[in-house]
Amino acid sequence: MREESSIAVRVQRVLTTAGIDFEVIPCEPDLADTATFCAHYGVDPQDAANCIVVAGKGDPRRHCAAVVLATTRLDVNDRVCALMGVRRASFASADETRELTGMLIGGVTPFALPAGLPLYVDEAVMTRARIVVGGGDRSSKLRLAPEALTRLGGQVISGLARRPGPPNSANL
Repeated sequence: MREESSIAVRVQRVLTTAGIDFEVIPCEPDLADTATFCAHYGVDPQDAANCIVVAGKGDPRRHCAAVVLATTRLDVNDRVCALMGVRRASFASADETRELTGMLIGGVTPFALPAGLPLYVDEAVMTRARIVVGGGDRSSKLRLAPEALTRLGGQVISGLARRPGPPNSANL
């Protein structure tokens, strides 16, 4: 059995201290990316949520974290920029995400984020009975009620994510 990482232990401690019921789902690190994880472990992608760190362009550099269902796309250009009060933003790089949160892509969780980092949650996430999110490392996921996100400071935002449309035939 793999030894849990210190960040995963810290995440679980935060949830336990807050009295939040959760299930740890061990996973192989090379299967941690959402689509691969869902396919391999039989999780409905509608119940999988991604925590994405966003970096606002400019000086000083601003960041936020956003939670969206795996079946949607984060609206970085309009909605997130407006929330952050910046003109331009993009997904933080893997290195920047690790430096800011201590977490690797594929394991980023909305729990135990750095103090002061805003957490935005797309309203569609809150419609699910239970969601699966990163566990803080690539070796675990967490299954819990989405209300845990707001109990620990997440702000629910309408229209934070969009459902991808059909492919544009001009781009095929």
